[in-house]
Amino acid sequence: MDLFTLEIIENGLIAAAEEMFLVWGRTAKSPVIYEVLDYGCGITDWRGELIAIAAGIPTFLGTLDLATREAIERHGPDGFEEGDIIISNVPYRSGTHLNDVTLIMPVFAGGRLLAFAASKGHWSEIGGMHFGSWSPSSTEIYQEGLQFPAVKLFRAGKANVDLIDVIRQNVRTPDLTLGDMEGQIASVRVGTAAIGRLVSRYGVDAVREAMGRIWQRGRQQALAVLARMPHGTYVAEDWIDDDGITDDPLRVCVRVDLRPDGVTFDFSGSAPQARGPINSPFGGTTSTSRVILKALLDPHSPATGGDFSVLTVVAPEGSIFNPRPPAPVATNWEGRSYVGDLVWKALCTALPDRLVAGNYNSVCATIVGGIDDRTGEPFAVVEPQPGGWGGGEGKDGETGMFYLGNGETYAMPVEVLEARTPIRFERYVLDREAERGAGRFRSGLGIVKAYRIVNSHAFFTASFGRSKFPAWGAAGGEGGSPNYFVVEKPGEPPRRLSKITALRLSGGDVIEMHTGCGGGFGDPLERDPERVAADVREGFVMIGRAQEVYGVVLTGDGRVDVPATAARRASLREKESERVS
Repeated sequence: MDLFTLEIIENGLIAAAEEMFLVWGRTAKSPVIYEVLDYGCGITDWRGELIAIAAGIPTFLGTLDLATREAIERHGPDGFEEGDIIISNVPYRSGTHLNDVTLIMPVFAGGRLLAFAASKGHWSEIGGMHFGSWSPSSTEIYQEGLQFPAVKLFRAGKANVDLIDVIRQNVRTPDLTLGDMEGQIASVRVGTAAIGRLVSRYGVDAVREAMGRIWQRGRQQALAVLARMPHGTYVAEDWIDDDGITDDPLRVCVRVDLRPDGVTFDFSGSAPQARGPINSPFGGTTSTSRVILKALLDPHSPATGGDFSVLTVVAPEGSIFNPRPPAPVATNWEGRSYVGDLVWKALCTALPDRLVAGNYNSVCATIVGGIDDRTGEPFAVVEPQPGGWGGGEGKDGETGMFYLGNGETYAMPVEVLEARTPIRFERYVLDREAERGAGRFRSGLGIVKAYRIVNSHAFFTASFGRSKFPAWGAAGGEGGSPNYFVVEKPGEPPRRLSKITALRLSGGDVIEMHTGCGGGFGDPLERDPERVAADVREGFVMIGRAQEVYGVVLTGDGRVDVPATAARRASLREKESERVS
């Protein structure tokens, strides 16, 4: 095959995945899909090897091949017919949590199985013990909703009506859930049709050959970058706040081995699986490991299974990063986020041109739902919250950006929520008062978001990680600020929390959310005084912090007082030297 044809077919497959992504976003009924974009789409070959992806949640995209191979294992390579659609969400080997549902459709050409079109996204409701399904207080997976063990939702093009009726009967928002499902079905069908058009133009053998070439090229490119990296062993440890059931922190750790022929992320020694739902299933652990690997090797080229073939993930069964059934996994991101962050922390100083200091590192996920007084219909708002990222060599941190695993996620528009739900926003600003994350290159800021319930009632569920152990600084930089939320009820003192399950709210109650800033990079006293002055003018640094942490004294008109700054910095360095001694 000539390189021009290979390039056209590869881009055709990527376009097929992107078309799937657009179709689902335009046909879904839940804002978490069509506004937040909490989903991902991709194409695998006939073996279940990842070949092409669209933009979306990176940790979803990295599980599509795992779920497809699990479906092949269940049904056998000859167990599919044209028009089949498989539904899968059992998390332990190939998933994340039950709300994240995968649909897989086989693609046939010339009577042979050629590929699979797959998509995975967050269904707002999947049953379980609380509204919205995921809950920080679950203790076994049976409390978290319906499980679909790679069964056929469609068989030879005909819907499994009995299974759809079971779904309808077991979710609190059937119109939203089934509407999202129908959009997802359309998505995989569009992907199948797009691959069929490629086959019609180039032939099944050419498309099949191109898939193999794409995979091999991904592996060769990964090995080429690995050959130039600083080989060796790197370690890191950290602490997860708690498991949602007890207040005890959990130690997690990683050993990273970088070799010319491959990479190993070994999480042995991390805490046993937790009683609460913060456990990261092995599928989620693997997918997050792939995300950080791609960031390390080559974040700009298309991602394929070939890239990931150089990676080995070790997580002992029964640990927090590879729990055994029926361990709860509803808020799995609280554990899963540490997979990437630990590797990041281990390699940050070895690769300062590629990795920044720690970030707020949590989905900071919330659910608000109930019955809308105006319509008598159920409403559900499921959303992540953005936060601050760390500074790095040569750059300040990003402000108001989602954490690593959320990828192409978008913030929910205020106008959409206020128009469609009984919620009114009271405040939505950058958190300029956190006053952490100082460094030669400072961190970005988190956010403050507050909304008031304008309904007779609502239920609120939330899980915010890194509340007790904020983001880490690097190369002498200051650590970040915590994630938390405050519940304000008239006549009651405000309550500051990091996790809550199905809290009943009344009209007039306010929830105010704070996401943390990231860590700073480098000694704050080495920051350019002119940059500190600019930070003060722009509201990123308070004037008191400029003097006490950065040693920069400003004049009345906001300019740097050079002699006073030199004296102030000398004094701070002397005090630090005495403290260290």
